Amino acid sequence: MSGQDNSQDQQHDENKLIALRREKLAEIRSKRNAFPNDFSRDTLANDLQNEYGENTKEELAKLNQHANIAGRIMAKRGPFLLLQDMSGRIQAYIDRKGLDKELVKEIDTWDIGDIIGVSGPISKSGKGDLYVKMETTVLLTKSLRPLPEKFHGLTDQEQRYRMRYVDLIMNQEARETFKIRSKIVAFIRGYLNDKDFLEVETPMMQSIPGGAAAKPFVTHHNALDMQLFLRIAPELYLKRLVVGGFEKVFEINRNFRNEGLSTRHNPEFTMLEFYEAYAEYYVLMDRTEDMLRQLTYHLYGKYTIEYQGSTYDFEQPFTRMSVKESVLKMNSNLSEENLATVGSLRKVCDDLSIPYEDSYGTGKLLIEVFEKTVEDRLNQPTFITEYPTEVSPLARRNDTNPEVTDRFEFFVGGKEIANGFSELNDAEDQAARFKEQVAQKDSGDEEAMHYDADYIRALEYGLPPTAGEGIGIDRLVMLFTDSASIRDVLLFPQMRTE
Repeated sequence: MSGQDNSQDQQHDENKLIALRREKLAEIRSKRNAFPNDFSRDTLANDLQNEYGENTKEELAKLNQHANIAGRIMAKRGPFLLLQDMSGRIQAYIDRKGLDKELVKEIDTWDIGDIIGVSGPISKSGKGDLYVKMETTVLLTKSLRPLPEKFHGLTDQEQRYRMRYVDLIMNQEARETFKIRSKIVAFIRGYLNDKDFLEVETPMMQSIPGGAAAKPFVTHHNALDMQLFLRIAPELYLKRLVVGGFEKVFEINRNFRNEGLSTRHNPEFTMLEFYEAYAEYYVLMDRTEDMLRQLTYHLYGKYTIEYQGSTYDFEQPFTRMSVKESVLKMNSNLSEENLATVGSLRKVCDDLSIPYEDSYGTGKLLIEVFEKTVEDRLNQPTFITEYPTEVSPLARRNDTNPEVTDRFEFFVGGKEIANGFSELNDAEDQAARFKEQVAQKDSGDEEAMHYDADYIRALEYGLPPTAGEGIGIDRLVMLFTDSASIRDVLLFPQMRTE
C-alpha cells in the first residue's frame, strides 16, 4: 500500500469517528445543555499528588477529603479514567454501584479527549495511584475529533507546529518548554524591575523603520492614508524616552522582519531591549552575565545546562575578546597584517570563498571573516567586543580607536543571543551615519536604515551617555530548553498556508 493510500484510509477512519462523535453530541443536545458551564473546580491534579501522594489508602479514608477536579480524558483503564489538566494527571474512579444507572450508561459513551468534571473523595488504588471517586460527574465538552493514537502525540513535526493545540494536549515535553519560556520572561522582567528599570511600550507601527538593519513589513493606514512599517526594533523610541528623562527603561517586544525562515529565524520574534543612562557598554556586559547566571540557577538549581549534547557553564566568568582577537584565535594561519587593509582582507575572503561587494571596507570584510570562521565555534558563554564602526551605525565610536565601537555581542553554543553597545549620542555623527545608510539603501541594500529626522532632533536635545542592549528571547529559550529549532519555542510559528 502506498503512503497516499494509507493516508486516505486514515482520513476515512477519522471521518467515521468524527461522525460517530457528532451523533453522540446530538443525543446529548436532545436531553440537556451539551456544554454546561456551572462546574467549579477547586483543585488541580498536581496539587492533589503533592498533598496526598504519600498517604496510604487507609490514611486517606480517615481524612475523608473531597475534591472537585476537571480535565481531559486521556485514557480509559477499566473502571478508571485518566484525566489531564494544566498541572498534570490524576485518575477518576467510576463507582458503577454508587452512581445512577443512566449516568453510568452515559459515562460509557464518553471518548478519549472529552473534558469532564468529577466530584468525590480522594483515595488510592491497590497499585498506589491516587484517584478521585466519582460521587458526581458531568461531561463539560464533547471532543469531536479523536486524539492521535500514539501516546507520545503527533509524529509529524510540521503537524505539531500547525496544530499546536493537539501537540500541547499530547506532548508533556512541549508543555514544559512553554512553561519554561514563561518563567524566563517573568524572571527577566522581575530582574530588571528590581534594578529600577521602567517597563514601557513603544509603537509597533512606525512611519520610519529603524533600530536595526533589516527589511521591514509594509502596511497602510487607511484613515491617515499613509504607508507604515511593522517595527524591526524599538531601539530609537526607547532612546527617545531616555532623552525625556526615563533613564532606565526596558521593553519585552514583538519585532517583525521580512526575511527568511530557518531553525534560527522567524519573521515575528520576541526581543528584550533595555537602556541605562550613565552606563558604559561593559556595565551591561556585567549585568547580562549576572542575569543569565541567576536565571540558570532559578530554572534548574545549578549553573550548567545541556544543549544538543553539550554542557554550558554559566558559573565561570564569561570569556571576553574582540572581533579581531577572536578571528586570530580561530584562524592560526592569519596574522594582524592579514586583517589590516581592504586588499589583505579581500585575499583572506577569496581564500575562504567568502563573497563580498566592492563597497565593503575593512570593517565589513572583517565581520564577513568572523561570521564564516568564528561565530559558530563560540560554544561557552562569550562576549565579542570592538565591532567595526562600518557595521555599527548606532553605536558609539571607541575613544582610542574610531575604527571600532564600544559594542559587544554575546554568544552561547555558536548562536548570537545578545547585542549591546554604548549608544551614539552625538547628533551630528548620527546624522552622518544615517546619510551613509541612505546611500547604501539607494545602491540596493534593502536592509540599510532610513534617515530618521525626528530621532536626530531628539538627540539634539541631548541624550545622556547611555548603554543599550537587545536579547533574543526566542534563542534564549531555545538554549534553556534544549530546543534545536526556533519553531519548537514559538507557540504558533509562521507556516505556509495549508
